[in-house]
Amino acid sequence: MGIYHEGSRTLQDRAGVRDLADHVGRSVGEGIRSVAAAFLELQPQLVLAAADPASGAVWASVIAGTPGFVRATGPRQISVTGGPAPADPLTAALATAHTPVGTIALDPRTRRRMRLNGRLRPTPRGFAVDADQVFANCPKYLQKRQTYETVSGRPSGPPRRGAELTPNQAGFVTAADTFFLASVREGGADASHRGGNPGFVRVLSPGELAWRDYPGNAMFLSLGNLMADPRAGLLFLDWTTGRTLQLSGEARTEFGSDGERTVRFTVTHTVDTPAALPLRWSAPEYSPANPDRDR
Repeated sequence: MGIYHEGSRTLQDRAGVRDLADHVGRSVGEGIRSVAAAFLELQPQLVLAAADPASGAVWASVIAGTPGFVRATGPRQISVTGGPAPADPLTAALATAHTPVGTIALDPRTRRRMRLNGRLRPTPRGFAVDADQVFANCPKYLQKRQTYETVSGRPSGPPRRGAELTPNQAGFVTAADTFFLASVREGGADASHRGGNPGFVRVLSPGELAWRDYPGNAMFLSLGNLMADPRAGLLFLDWTTGRTLQLSGEARTEFGSDGERTVRFTVTHTVDTPAALPLRWSAPEYSPANPDRDR
């Protein structure tokens, strides 16, 4: 099927799920259905994945706005009002025409998520994305947060940049129950969600993280991209303070003798922004699909 490349196919075959992947892949389209358009207009934030046009580093970022700031403005197009802060590492990419970009709209209130990948066009009020792939994911490993409130004001300080994790940032990562993974392929980009109980991401050193790849939809879009191109970006959110921690580096997948997959991520750049987002979410209800503990 056209949605898969060699990297994804290699992993599907190794896991013995090619037939299932073909079945799931039939849900991927180019058009935005009315139910998806209605879902987008209710969301207060959107996660984005792309490569910086100057450095080539891959990043995941997030922008927030009043619901309706993301809208379907055509059968294969979304328009976004606004954009990232000037200091965000994806600011240049999101102002560059034809940038391959991945997006994911995730609603913790309903445990629903929608992914749309395509190419970006700057607009006078923000940017638009012409879709190549549009699809939904199941709610597996997605923590439920019942409500949110919006606070006024700007980030409480400039981003802190580095080349490895500080002890505080390592603690932030270890306490996380959610992060977003940015990956790229030739002519495309993808943003995906990863979730689990706190501790599911392990800090092996200031420059390396690891997490188990839990069973998912069998498509292996993200890991397939990483097999072809190891560049990756991670985004961690503090759902109660609006803090964001963005990491850029490279990721590789290791396979255990029992078929279990572990992803190791090597950190090359960090951007830590206090109160980057105005959203303050309620405490999580952990997904019943989360494994009880991690090794």
